[in-house]
Amino acid sequence: MSGTPIKVLYFAQVAELTGARQELWPIDGPLTGADWLAQLAARYPQLAPVQRLKLAVNQYHVSPETLIQPGDEVAVFEPVTGG
Repeated sequence: MSGTPIKVLYFAQVAELTGARQELWPIDGPLTGADWLAQLAARYPQLAPVQRLKLAVNQYHVSPETLIQPGDEVAVFEPVTGG
């Protein structure tokens, strides 16, 4: 991979499983959240199933169809439930 990186932030259990709170992840161009999650699963198989994870791009919650652009900030976290 070579390109403008995205800044990836990991929270809670995701951070524990990846062993990192954040990292820079080079991407060559726009890709969907779902495609990026597939790359995440390849790098960190311990996160499976990644489809359950939620994403925020530039501090906005997004769907898996949302495009991630080079230079974006992507937060990855577990779904949360409230009462």
